[in-house]
Amino acid sequence: MSGTESDPLLGPADVRELAAALGVRPTKQRGQNFVIDANTVRKIVRTAGVGPDDTVVEVGPGLGSLTLALLEAAAHVTAIEIDDVLAAALPATVAARLPGRVDRFDLVHSDAMAVTGLPGPPPTALVANLPYNVAVPVLLHMLATFPGIERTLVMVQSEVADRLAAGPGNKVYGVPSVKANWYADVKRAGAIGRSVFWPAPNVDSGLVALARRDPPATTATRQEVFAVVDAAFAQRRKTLRAALAGWAGSAAAAEAALVAAGVSPQARGEALTVEEFAAVAEHKP
Repeated sequence: MSGTESDPLLGPADVRELAAALGVRPTKQRGQNFVIDANTVRKIVRTAGVGPDDTVVEVGPGLGSLTLALLEAAAHVTAIEIDDVLAAALPATVAARLPGRVDRFDLVHSDAMAVTGLPGPPPTALVANLPYNVAVPVLLHMLATFPGIERTLVMVQSEVADRLAAGPGNKVYGVPSVKANWYADVKRAGAIGRSVFWPAPNVDSGLVALARRDPPATTATRQEVFAVVDAAFAQRRKTLRAALAGWAGSAAAAEAALVAAGVSPQARGEALTVEEFAAVAEHKP
C-alpha cells in the first residue's frame, strides 16, 4: 500500500484494497462514500485555494483520499474522524504514502460536533467531503468554533449545496442559507459526478465555497438572531407576523418588532437577508 513518488494519492484499486484490509464497508448510517478519483481531490484542493501557508482542518477523512491531496499542498492538516477503524488506520496511510509529510499531520478521533479545540496552529481553512446526513450542523459548528477559518470548501449533497448558497427569494432559501451567510459569503463552486465515489451514491454532489466575513453589525447576539431565523422558517408558508408570534409573545408584538426593524409584517422568512433578521432580533419585545 505504499504510494509511488509519481502519485501518492489513492486510486480506485487502492481504496478497495485498503477498505478490504481494514474490513471496512461504507455505511449509510454515517453517510460514507469514499472518493476514489485522484483528479477530483486535487480539483477540490485547487478550488479551495489551499496553499503552503494554510493550516487545514478536514472533517470525515475516511480512508484518506482528500487528506493526502491536502497534505501535498498545505502547511498542516488536522483530520477529525469519528469512526474507530478509520481513525486508527489513517496515520499509517499517511506514513506509507507521504512519509515526508507525517510531521504535518494530526488526527483527532472524535465526533466533529463535539470538537472545541484542535492540536497545533489554529486552522485557516476547512476542506471536507461532509457526510450528507450531518453536513449543515457540522459546517455551522466548525465556523462558530474556529473563527480563524477564512476559507471553506465542502462537498455536500447537491440539494444541500443549493440550499446553502441560495439567496433571499429563492424557493430553497432557508435556515442553512441564512445561518451560513452570518459567517461568510457563500456560493456554489462546482458539481461532482457520482462515479468518483465508492459506493456511488444515488444523489449528485456539489461544492460550496465560503469566504469568511464579519457578521452583520448588530446589537443582537448570534443566538438571538438564529432564534428569529428558526422561528421564521418553522412555519415558512406563514407571514412573519404569524410565524414570529411565538417568538415575540403574540402576533401583535411580532408586528411591532417587524415594523420597528423596517420589515413588512406580511413578508415571509424567505424574503429576508441575514441583516434584516438581525434587525428584527434587535427589536424583540
